[in-house]
Parts: sequence; C-alpha cells; structure tokens
Amino acid sequence: QVQVVESGGGLVQPGGSLRLSCAASGGTFLPAAMGWFRQAPGREREFVAVITMSAGITLHGDSVKGRFTVSRVTNNTVYLQMNDLKPEDTAVYFCKATVATEDYWGQGTQVTVSS
Repeated sequence: QVQVVESGGGLVQPGGSLRLSCAASGGTFLPAAMGWFRQAPGREREFVAVITMSAGITLHGDSVKGRFTVSRVTNNTVYLQMNDLKPEDTAVYFCKATVATEDYWGQGTQVTVSS
C-alpha cells in the first residue's frame, strides 16, 4: 500500500554531482525513516545513508561520508545529494521507507559515473 519512487539518476563524469529524490506515498502513516542503498552488478546491496523524518538525524556509510548528504525535504520526501562522484559509485540506487515498522522499497534509479 506504500509506494516508494526514486528519481534523478543518470550519467555523470567523475568529480561531478547528482541529486536523487525519493517520495513515499499511499500509507496510513508517515514514514518514520527513509534511507538509501545501492547495488552494483555482482555485489551485495550496500548501505548509503538514512534519515529520521521527525528529528532529521542522519547516518552515512563510510564509503560516502564527506561526499553524499541525505536530507529531508517534506514529511514524505528526501534527497540524496551526491558530490565528487567516483566511478566506484556506479550502481542502482534504491530508496527505502520505514512506515509503521514495515520497510518499503523503490525500484531503483541508475547512477553511472564515467568519463
């Protein structure tokens, strides 16, 4: 009943920036937290960042600290600002929304970092 939709992916050169957006809708309750994960072919899904929707407390994965920032836009929408992108950031980026203790996943958006 909760729909999660990511947008903003694309092709960018190393050192460039992208901003991803995620919106969660359709639930009875607002999300308690929303986060980002990524997965490259042949690799496990990796934690990127998470934010609580009430207090705005954030946590970022070690591989993206200092370059990526998750932020709260509205009570059901978040951004992932990605700066100084590297080829190893290439992956499908997934958004997860936690609503009433249940997790809901988006279908992902492709980010490709290449010259």
